[in-house]
Amino acid sequence: MTIRMRFKSLILGSIFTSFMFQANAQNAAGDLDQYNVITTGVPFLMISPDARAGGMGDVGGASSPDANNIHWNAGKLAFLGEDNAFLSLSYTPWLNRLVPDINLAYMTYNQAINDKSAFGMSLKYFSLGDINFTDNDGNSQGTFNPNELAVDGSYALKLSETWGAGIALRYIYSNLTQGQSVPGLQTKPGQAFGADLGFYYEGRKKNLKNGQKGRWAFGTAITNMGSKISYSESGQENFIPTNLRIGGRYDLEIDEYNRVSFLLDINKLLVPTPPIYYKTYNGRDSTDADGNKIVEFGKDDDVSPIAGMAQALNPNAKPNGFSELMDELVWNAGVEYWYSDIFAVRGGYQHENEFKGNRKYFTLGIGIKYNVFGLDFSYLIPANQTVRSPLENTLRFTLYFDFGALGNGEQG
Repeated sequence: MTIRMRFKSLILGSIFTSFMFQANAQNAAGDLDQYNVITTGVPFLMISPDARAGGMGDVGGASSPDANNIHWNAGKLAFLGEDNAFLSLSYTPWLNRLVPDINLAYMTYNQAINDKSAFGMSLKYFSLGDINFTDNDGNSQGTFNPNELAVDGSYALKLSETWGAGIALRYIYSNLTQGQSVPGLQTKPGQAFGADLGFYYEGRKKNLKNGQKGRWAFGTAITNMGSKISYSESGQENFIPTNLRIGGRYDLEIDEYNRVSFLLDINKLLVPTPPIYYKTYNGRDSTDADGNKIVEFGKDDDVSPIAGMAQALNPNAKPNGFSELMDELVWNAGVEYWYSDIFAVRGGYQHENEFKGNRKYFTLGIGIKYNVFGLDFSYLIPANQTVRSPLENTLRFTLYFDFGALGNGEQG
């Protein structure tokens, strides 16, 4: 029997997960300056999983090493410090103003092997809540819980006193249809494998005027490099969200009690930009004799993951050239203030071009730490009223344990 499930709920969940809203790439007059959003499979991989980064505008490429290094930049693991370890649990309600049972949970463990190397593990679990499956006549076929997860393992090594490099390997599992037949097509859980490569530089502290100290840090990471994902034997394969992140940070130690950090990340999805196809007189995509769509602007995006990464950075592969490449950059900025390594206040902002998703929002956050125990909270405030964030009015939190603080009393 052909099963008709509530795809609208699932599609909305996926779209809201990535904060992306897709429309036609070209209007009737042929104007290229229109919505042309890059979409991928398993977009939950791109959700900021922890409340510390969430309070700083979702920056993390060069933020100080903490319990959630693997998601942002595996290279930061090398700077955990000898005999140090972190355990972290994060929880994020999703779309809680619309539905009560969609959420993201994230668990990590990072452990220093010695003063030059460390390893980490993490589990990210995304639940889409209960979905009611029905047949074509509306008869219930059961209630199921679509879900997705990613399991990571990482290793990092200090290349020098100031440079570190890290890798992470990832298994991805996405079960959205519970094996149901969706009109005439037997579905299955999607599975994929990915890898991260990250580098991190943390300079030495330099003495400034009035007894203050300053330090620069930089980081870059390519995350989710890997295979495509599919939900049937003969269905379409989708790119996973391969991403390039470049980040910087400046620490200013005002005195022994007060410290402030300024952070900036630039993100670029390494996934091909959708081309614009020739249209027929009735507005449909034109096809050749073999049934393939005919590209008018840009390049065909049905390529391998490696070719897709190169194509994502090639201005000639985009319908609107270099300007569209610049439009696809996502800017994240944040600030973090610590008092006596006990209390933190955070703020941030994310900016994305209106034709590439229009995700613009401010964030606020606080952190409290006592000895090995810490709690982080974050809150999101949308900066525009046309694209409302799923995290609007959502308080997400992270509970972590910094075992290294037992010995040195420092904030990780």
